[in-house]
Amino acid sequence: MEKLKIKDKKLPLGFTFSFPCHQTKLDESILVTWTKGFKCSSVEGKDVVSLLRKAIKKRGDFDIDIVAVVNDTVGTMMTCGYDDHNCEVGLIVGTGTNACYMEEMRHIDLVEGDEGRMCINMEWGAFGDDGALNDIRTEFDHEIDMGSLNPGKQLFEKMISGMYMGELVRLILVKMAKEGLLFRGKLTSDLRTTGHFETRYVSAIEKEKEGLQKAHEILTKLGLEPSHEDCLATHRICQIVSTRSANLCGATLAAVLRRIKENKGVDRLRSTVGVDGSVYKKHPHFARRLHKTVRKLLPDCEIRFVRSEDGSGKGAAMVTAVAYRLAAQHKARQKILEALKLSHEQLLEVKRRMRVEMEKGLGKETHAKATVKMLPTYVCSTPDGTEKGDFLALDLGGTNFRVLLVRVRNGMRRGVEMHNKIYSIPLEIMQGTGEELFDHIVHCISDFLEYMGMKGVSLPLGFTFSFPCKQTSLDEGILLKWTKGFKATGCEGEDVVSLLKEAIHRREVSGRAAEKPASHSHIPTLSGVFNWAKMISGMYLGEIVRNILIDFTKRGLLFRGRISERLKTRGIFETKFLSQIESDCLALLQVRSILQHLGLESTCDDSIIVKEVCTVVARRAAQLCGAGMAAVVDKIRENRGLDFLKVTVGVDGTLYKLHPHFSTVMHETVKQLSPKCEVTFLQSEDGSGKGAALITAVACRIREAGQR
Repeated sequence: MEKLKIKDKKLPLGFTFSFPCHQTKLDESILVTWTKGFKCSSVEGKDVVSLLRKAIKKRGDFDIDIVAVVNDTVGTMMTCGYDDHNCEVGLIVGTGTNACYMEEMRHIDLVEGDEGRMCINMEWGAFGDDGALNDIRTEFDHEIDMGSLNPGKQLFEKMISGMYMGELVRLILVKMAKEGLLFRGKLTSDLRTTGHFETRYVSAIEKEKEGLQKAHEILTKLGLEPSHEDCLATHRICQIVSTRSANLCGATLAAVLRRIKENKGVDRLRSTVGVDGSVYKKHPHFARRLHKTVRKLLPDCEIRFVRSEDGSGKGAAMVTAVAYRLAAQHKARQKILEALKLSHEQLLEVKRRMRVEMEKGLGKETHAKATVKMLPTYVCSTPDGTEKGDFLALDLGGTNFRVLLVRVRNGMRRGVEMHNKIYSIPLEIMQGTGEELFDHIVHCISDFLEYMGMKGVSLPLGFTFSFPCKQTSLDEGILLKWTKGFKATGCEGEDVVSLLKEAIHRREVSGRAAEKPASHSHIPTLSGVFNWAKMISGMYLGEIVRNILIDFTKRGLLFRGRISERLKTRGIFETKFLSQIESDCLALLQVRSILQHLGLESTCDDSIIVKEVCTVVARRAAQLCGAGMAAVVDKIRENRGLDFLKVTVGVDGTLYKLHPHFSTVMHETVKQLSPKCEVTFLQSEDGSGKGAALITAVACRIREAGQR
């Protein structure tokens, strides 16, 4: 830093530490054991990043932000991954050997979370320490191990790596010389000395043209007088040792690649392996033999090998740069999503404001200006169990329209039996005249009665009309505004029950409109109206997510900054996708397939981000809904003058029923915001159809009681 004159700057630092470590986070790594001849005391079991920070602080003349500590294999993978985005394996074959690869988080029990992928530093040099390789280890492998600084450890590394390859050759030469098979049975002190036959000699001897000449020179240097046959034999020994190394390395690498293939669930894997290390780079045949073994063992895979240029140095810097980029992008995303995350205080304020609007809606003087209309429904009683009879119910709330026959039984056979038929409403009728719309509805009623074999039967009828209405009595409701794409003329400002009766009269179908229940919380298409519902309901949540995804993509925080044409299409991201994406049992691969169906080419990281956006949007909706409900139950408690209220809330709707977490978050919010209420939520079974019939049944019971 002094040489570059940057001592005054605080720069991010990546630390390549190529020894077995237990890593707890990106900038914390506990040394498990020294390898490759290192034996420094008081380091094993310690965090090497803390030790480096302590040493920097001790100097006191510069400051550095240590962002990441990486193994050299990870650095190699990252370096090659910069140029080849298919690179998901790192391999080192040099003084030591090791590998890393990208594993699915769902398979890593040591780390919390099951989404995305994480690089696993295999530390495969210790493969065989449990005896798994005993059947292929030779007397020479045992001798090398016994003479090492760490007997019984790193056994696979001792069969493969550059630190031991030359020594293996030396031990074989010594044994053959002792048995009179080489050098006329003569041995020299140099050949007897550990480490005197270096691994670079193996590479030199195996060169195509000058190999035998090099063998003669090296053996002579070791004090021997080799014959031509001695040189040929030494060449063959080097060849056998290095080929075994390449084959073992290839076999274990094939196992790693096979796992990646199975994780991805593909028929044919296309992947890249980033490789570094002096043996791989400098030995004349090692790389070719390694590649041949991998391809032989994985005929259904296309594997590309890329040599890393300074993987341990450049790679550490790449990891640091990626960490910095990801941190910056994460911060930018969180800043955008922050506005959608509601604190307890904000939810209390929402509850308070809802209470104010409720009072406005109920007041005669303030009702006109109230955003929460608090429309009277004239439903003044709930079922008491004595209701009985057959009732017709109509359910109009969208592009599909239902006619139902509901049989209510009391006494020992108490229950509700339903039969229904669904009819579509063509767009030209939805946006035609009111007369055409109600004539179509009556035609559907007539068809249903004929279908049920009840033509000519006169039954009480309940009409679920899920649009904003001002109700003046149980069987009279003035339509305020059409919503959900309906635009039928001559209906707004009119009593919809009268419009239905007129259509029945035109058709001469027997039936009487008994009641029209309160309009449901559905959302109009008019801009600036019903903003509350637009933050909560299923009609808009998908669209909110789509807009956030577009914003992220424009900022380069998602989909590599590329916006697909389909993502620009309004309504393409349906709310049902939120429920699917947030499903606990759905793997990220399936999330990616949903996004691909939408024309979005996503990475695993993209899928995680999309899932987070869906979670934040859906959670806000559930919390807002919970805050509104908390205001309602608190009002009921205060109306009754109770210190503590036990109440049941009947709930219906696809978002509540189908979203994996909406109901749970909503329940929790109500519990937190209304501690003086014990609220039980009961899921309604066909509230709009069965409910209309039950209200009709109650109305009939009350009317009959009045007549008596």
